[in-house]
Amino acid sequence: MANNPLDPLILELAKLPGIGPKSAQRLAFHLLSLPETDVVNMANIMMTVRQSIQYCDTCFNISLSTNCHICSDYSRQHAQLCIVAEPKDIFAIERTQEFKGVYHVLGGLISPLDGAYPDTLRIAELIERLKKSEYSEIILAINPTIEGESTILYLQSLLKSYTVKVSTLAYGLPVGSDMDYADELTLQKAFLGRRWVESK
Repeated sequence: MANNPLDPLILELAKLPGIGPKSAQRLAFHLLSLPETDVVNMANIMMTVRQSIQYCDTCFNISLSTNCHICSDYSRQHAQLCIVAEPKDIFAIERTQEFKGVYHVLGGLISPLDGAYPDTLRIAELIERLKKSEYSEIILAINPTIEGESTILYLQSLLKSYTVKVSTLAYGLPVGSDMDYADELTLQKAFLGRRWVESK
């Protein structure tokens, strides 16, 4: 039996998160049904976005310039710092409209099995920010997974030497869940019910 001529496209689409072989096949046939101009436009937008996106020099959120729109916004509470694992977590939190501070993106979580250690994350950059600026609160908004808990414990021990209040999100977030999939109300309640971390 001859190979499906859509196989190369299906294989690429199946690499996307949450897309299995059947969904990839449906997407491939949908793309095939679109006018050629729409497909070309979509491909051009994907390339433009990929080439123009960079990381903010301050917080490492995705941006179109050296400073992202959040770090450049003087109306935000710059003394309140929220630490997240990935830029997508910022988008999830921003949808709640609950947090008005600024962010720091670690670029992952501590996971030795995946080759992710404290020195491979943006923890050194976090320390530099703490040296240069004073913060009234640091919120650890990290997914409650095994890797997330390990990262939280590491950061808590690190932050004990700084005179700053540290809080974690309340577990309106189910253990093992991903913030990116949480609804706005759950995240909002998690922010409102965040817990203070006692320093010893």
